[in-house]
Amino acid sequence: MSDIKNIRNIGIMAHIDAGKTTTTERILYYTGKNYRIGEVDNGEATMDWMVQEQERGITITAASTTCFWNDSQINIIDTPGHVDFTAEVERSIRILDGAVVIFCAVGGVEPQSETVWHQADRYQVPRIAYVNKMDRIGADFFRVLKEMNHKLKAIPLTLQLPIGSESDFEGIIDLITMQELRWDQTDLGVTMIPAEIDSSRLSNSRTYREKMIDQLASISDKITELFLDGKEIPEMLIKEVIRRGTLERAFIPVLCGASLKNMGVQPLLNAIVDFLPAPNEVPPAVGHHIKSNENIAISCRRDAPPLALVFKIHSDREAGNLSYIRVYSGSLKSGSAVYNLAKRKRERINRLLRMHSNQSSKLDSVSAGDIAVVIGFKLAQTGDTIGSDKFPVLLEPMHFPEPVISIAIEPRTLSERKKLQDALRTIEKEDPTFTFKENEDTGQLIISGMGELHLDVLVTRVTKDYKVYAKVGQPQVSYRESISETVVHREKYHKTIAGKENTADITLKVEHLAQDEGNHFTSAVAPGTIPQELIEAVKRGIESAFTSGINYGYPAIDIDVTLIDAVYQQNTSTPLAFETAAALGYDAACRKANPVLLQPIMIVDVMVPREYLGEVIRNLSSRKGEVSSVESKPGFEHIHTHVPLANMFGYATSLRSATKGRATFAMEFAHFAVKDDDFSG
Repeated sequence: MSDIKNIRNIGIMAHIDAGKTTTTERILYYTGKNYRIGEVDNGEATMDWMVQEQERGITITAASTTCFWNDSQINIIDTPGHVDFTAEVERSIRILDGAVVIFCAVGGVEPQSETVWHQADRYQVPRIAYVNKMDRIGADFFRVLKEMNHKLKAIPLTLQLPIGSESDFEGIIDLITMQELRWDQTDLGVTMIPAEIDSSRLSNSRTYREKMIDQLASISDKITELFLDGKEIPEMLIKEVIRRGTLERAFIPVLCGASLKNMGVQPLLNAIVDFLPAPNEVPPAVGHHIKSNENIAISCRRDAPPLALVFKIHSDREAGNLSYIRVYSGSLKSGSAVYNLAKRKRERINRLLRMHSNQSSKLDSVSAGDIAVVIGFKLAQTGDTIGSDKFPVLLEPMHFPEPVISIAIEPRTLSERKKLQDALRTIEKEDPTFTFKENEDTGQLIISGMGELHLDVLVTRVTKDYKVYAKVGQPQVSYRESISETVVHREKYHKTIAGKENTADITLKVEHLAQDEGNHFTSAVAPGTIPQELIEAVKRGIESAFTSGINYGYPAIDIDVTLIDAVYQQNTSTPLAFETAAALGYDAACRKANPVLLQPIMIVDVMVPREYLGEVIRNLSSRKGEVSSVESKPGFEHIHTHVPLANMFGYATSLRSATKGRATFAMEFAHFAVKDDDFSG
């Protein structure tokens, strides 16, 4: 078992095609975890173990593995780059202590780079940057540094300079050791060859080293003194200060290389160990104590009560549910009973595993700061806290975006309907951004997700992995409903059921909340006026009504409901009556509050060769796209625009046709906005 200070829990994140999985393959090879390098292009990448990942050449699930470098244990999460699989990135960032963000030396800071960067900002994750593909045509290391500063508002700390670029890229200059580094290609880059800096590059290297020292001096008085006195600054001191600045997120250390050509990966491994934090060096996780109703800090200690977060569920046909956990406190042992604090139920750890992609090795125990997989949990879901009923602390749950696109799915035969529903339930448990429900009018099963690719992947899983032959409809937009006015409504309910009277008399106020505020229910009834169980019944009625819409049956969002008055009659006021009155009253109040239909608006980024720019912009305008900016890059133009999702179906084919297959685009959800034009369903 590794000491806490020698563990690194890191994620590898980037825009699609920046080289995340390729870089991870080299890391596994150089650390001795793999005996050969698996290539993404050949469908052999270790971390892309799903059949669909190998066929499509993209990462879909966040795979995890563990390797060792310089006496340190590195737990790696290789996350997807495609925005449709943002849940995989979100739940991975939640449990990471540090991250490597990979940028393409040609594409620079691309749309999904910005998305994952802001996700990491939200969780305050320290990062190092790696500029990959320095050997590609159009590679420009210094332009990427400028884009990091301009687009991400990051302060890059340049630790390396490339020696040449494009086909002339031959190695790097290390500004800490002031050496040139090259790699022996006869042994796939295992041997790193240091050399003195060539005289033609020495002056420029000294200039950039001085810039690096100047940045470090801003947070270290010791370096300032040595620099002003003209004394040599020890390498160990430079690394200590870089580490401190990285943990404080004062700057982002930047390295470079060409992973596919086996250049630059070992210095990246050194940087992971030297500059990214151990689990006990990041701010403690925050938990909510159920009994005292207070938030408390969870120190990363192995001699404390056990506390872990389930951050991913994967269903395995032979082993059952694989529950990926990050342990924040104490230890968990194989064969022991634990308490699921979210479900208030006991569960048993049948086995503990250390994962290497889809392979595993057995563990006897797992302790604070580490990541493992539990086999045996039956109730656990993503975001659940696992621990002890003697230390009832809930870790902050994870939040995921709402699905914005839906399709109907039907089994080929009625006999397969249950098999299809079981497959969808399994996928829903694994993927928090996937939902399904039955349409009451048509009896169809409606599945919803983050995009066309997301749903395509899930449908393929249903048909290939679960062997359910299903028919799929055309994609439909998943709209939302809300209100635009404030209304107070009184609802009376009276019904005799099985000879017993059930009555309720409540007054509700419904109000519109600001965008992304979510739905809220509060009670303004004076304590003691009615029993607490009736207030809970009203809450249940309101919360179930949120999902059933107002006019069109789409989920309602950004609505605040307040119970402002209630009449209690001792013999006839029942929870059933109050729950029903709440649902009916909410529905009536919202219909009076000028309900509105909301449509998803997408951020669409198009990378297009200059000669097709006008045609692509005209096409976007015809789809009611609002172009916010056009940015020139080497060889292509980058168009930023907002387009209603309903107008984006079939865009990939249209774009390919208009640009002879030379343009690409990325699309992600931005926000919901009022749909002004007529709605036909």
